Amino acid sequence: MSSPQIVWLRRDLRLVDQPALHAAAEIGPVIPVYVLDDDRAGDHAYGGASRWWLHHSLESLGKSLGSRRSRIVLRQGDAPQVLAAIADEMGAGAIHANRHYEPWWKEAEDELADALGDQCELVLHDGNYLMPPGSVTTGSGDPYKIYSPFARSLLECLPPRDALDAPATLHSPESWPESDDLDDFDLLPTEPDWAGGLRDFWEVGEDAAHARLEWWVDEVADYDEGRNLPSQDITSRLSPHLHWGEISPVQIYHRLKDLRSDGWQTFLKEIVWRDYAQNVICQFPDYARESYREYDERKLWRNPDSGHLIREDLACWQKGMTGYPIVDAGMRQLWQTGWMHNRVRMICASFLVKHLLIDWRYGEQWYWDCLVDADYGNNGVNWQWISGTGVDSNMFVRIMAPLTQSEKFDAAGYIREYVPELAELGDQEIHDPPDEERGDYPAKMIGHKEARERALEAHRAAK
Repeated sequence: MSSPQIVWLRRDLRLVDQPALHAAAEIGPVIPVYVLDDDRAGDHAYGGASRWWLHHSLESLGKSLGSRRSRIVLRQGDAPQVLAAIADEMGAGAIHANRHYEPWWKEAEDELADALGDQCELVLHDGNYLMPPGSVTTGSGDPYKIYSPFARSLLECLPPRDALDAPATLHSPESWPESDDLDDFDLLPTEPDWAGGLRDFWEVGEDAAHARLEWWVDEVADYDEGRNLPSQDITSRLSPHLHWGEISPVQIYHRLKDLRSDGWQTFLKEIVWRDYAQNVICQFPDYARESYREYDERKLWRNPDSGHLIREDLACWQKGMTGYPIVDAGMRQLWQTGWMHNRVRMICASFLVKHLLIDWRYGEQWYWDCLVDADYGNNGVNWQWISGTGVDSNMFVRIMAPLTQSEKFDAAGYIREYVPELAELGDQEIHDPPDEERGDYPAKMIGHKEARERALEAHRAAK
């Protein structure tokens, strides 16, 4: 029997179209390993909602592997050191892994390659994006910074590679290395258990991802217009399945590619945006931490660390108590379900950075902790887009009017679901309730006109 092949799992928790697993299975016995390495990512270690999803995704994958007489080896610690030790213990011929582009994972891949020496090699595969990040370049071979030309170039490269079947057979090694129990990871909340809304809202795992895709085949035609209507919620909700690698964008592309609708074309561009975000962090590894554009941050942002009133403003936004129903509905949906409708994500983000003038990084960190699909590339690119600080971003002076957005996109039903204290109001009043009909619901933190003028003045001073 040939040497065991280790498969290093990260955000690629699936059997189908899993290049690293597929390659390892063709060579010899397979040892899937997941290492919980909390220290390496620093301020971007997995947040509470991500940890909840990770627990259930690992549990689901473990059952799938168990049905094939295999298993996941679970460990905690420094990933390169742990993997190198297992490789040495098992006499592994290679460690296979799908490439990841977060700066801490790229660093870990380099460290692991150095630690393995000559007896075992690290074999990296492309498997989590439509096209390998870095492969779509300008005519001069440079990476794109702007989305539109990047998207045009990537679309010209399609179709992507074919999706891979799950391995027909997974051979086990003669013996297995020791493994932690999943409960040892302490990924689930206990005191208090705040995850009831997540459990009600989500099915987790590879089978759930495929079921969601099959549902989406019949719905995607309405996505072009429906994606902006939170009360109807014509969205795929595939984002956490994609983020955790329970399904690949290549699988989604090949399942939907023969459809002829504006909805599918719009949805495809959002999958391309996901590739674009990785393209950005490959060029700017600290993009989710540092603004791309230079400006005087002290004149633009109100820093919550500098005063209790600003901290209270941030807390009101986090809790969904701003007095703007569409904003509060979104922030409460985020807390309850670990997800937020994509149109409302923009409205809530814009409110933080422009109405409240609070640094986008506070919002990025809150979304990072609360979203089950929190992605380093997507989260940083989207926040810098809305704040006007990014390499390709909306202009800061374009300030979304939440009351107008709420009425325009018919958010009355959405508000009733997540702001129940306003549920008895009619469709005309619920977007901007009169003071006498607010009851216990808070007054606006700041008027839209006042907030807009303050934001424009701060922007002029900071340029």
